[in-house]
Amino acid sequence: QAQPVESGGGLVQPGGSLRLSCVASGPPFDYYPMGWFRQPLGKEREFLAAISATAQTTYFADSVKGRFIISRDESRTTVFLQITDLQPEDTAVYYCNTYQGPDRWRTLPEHSWGQGTRVTVSA
Repeated sequence: QAQPVESGGGLVQPGGSLRLSCVASGPPFDYYPMGWFRQPLGKEREFLAAISATAQTTYFADSVKGRFIISRDESRTTVFLQITDLQPEDTAVYYCNTYQGPDRWRTLPEHSWGQGTRVTVSA
């Protein structure tokens, strides 16, 4: 199984925006829902948002509703995460992976995760 490749992170001032991209082509990425996750330094990885394989349904963690938008292209190879009004607490490494429910994503093997893309929010 290939790993996702995330990009688009960087240093952003509070209140700024970013669009993260995740290239994940082929099975299982093209037929499962895909999710975005993040892991702040020293903390556990947390779920942010997910999108169905057909892109018709999206899900968001309560903590990010209204600021995060998830989308995927029609070819099902790339998933995006648009983040607005970034705050210092958004500082983390952001990852994408398949999303098979609120409990199963936690059991995904470590080798299935990519390197992530680092987002730093600071003035």
